[in-house]
Amino acid sequence: MNQLEVTKDIFGGITVHPDCLPGDPDTFARLLEGSLTAWERQAFKQVWLTIPIEQSALIPVTVSVGFSFHHCSEGQITLVKRLTENAVIPPGATHLIGAGAVVLSERNELLVVLERYERRPGFYKLPGGLLNHSEHIADAVVREVLEETGIETSFDSLLCLTHLHQWQFGKSNIYLVCRLVPLTSKITVDEKEIAEAKWMPLDEYLSSEHVGAFNKQIVAATLNSPGLSPSTIAGFEIERSRFEAYFPRYCGRRKSPTHEEKTAIAPATRKA
Repeated sequence: MNQLEVTKDIFGGITVHPDCLPGDPDTFARLLEGSLTAWERQAFKQVWLTIPIEQSALIPVTVSVGFSFHHCSEGQITLVKRLTENAVIPPGATHLIGAGAVVLSERNELLVVLERYERRPGFYKLPGGLLNHSEHIADAVVREVLEETGIETSFDSLLCLTHLHQWQFGKSNIYLVCRLVPLTSKITVDEKEIAEAKWMPLDEYLSSEHVGAFNKQIVAATLNSPGLSPSTIAGFEIERSRFEAYFPRYCGRRKSPTHEEKTAIAPATRKA
């Protein structure tokens, strides 16, 4: 083999087959040098190369010929090299996604937690946490509530979201708030993360000086909102394990505009 095996992509780039990488750095260096010459001659725009942690000795070789780090996981790192100046390299992962839960009992009590690392006494928040890799929103928030509080729930709706920059690891954060329906009531906390969990009367939660304004507004704003419910899209074929969609719960057919609505939009649509 005089050249590394690759697969072309639709963007004019190529990806090196990870199973064809030699274990010896010197052998790899010779193959990579010859491959780069051939790839540039063929006018490929960029080359992607993923190195498993077991072959991390190959990383200095790739960096020495102009590859840069793009993204990584626990077991591998992916590097990329532009072969032409106009090659567009999409950014790596930019966001972490978390989900919190509004769980309201039939007695109008809200499920709240006090995190173990929280230094403010009595500063209760909504249960929740980060989504795992390839995990659906609905599955994640139900899982987090169960892990933190021992309460079993069913997913009802997606209520709202917030977007924060410069968060953990310098990434941006999207925080999704969901409504869940409690199926059980007995609380069993995860002592590694949670110092306390309890059912708190809703009025007490909204008036407490120990509850942050952020959480109060989320709860107050979502009490009467139908939210977005899990939905399917007719004609859009994709594996359920890879896709989820949320749409307004009450989204019947749009009625014809009223006279007032027509009047309101006329100035914006009238031709000059």
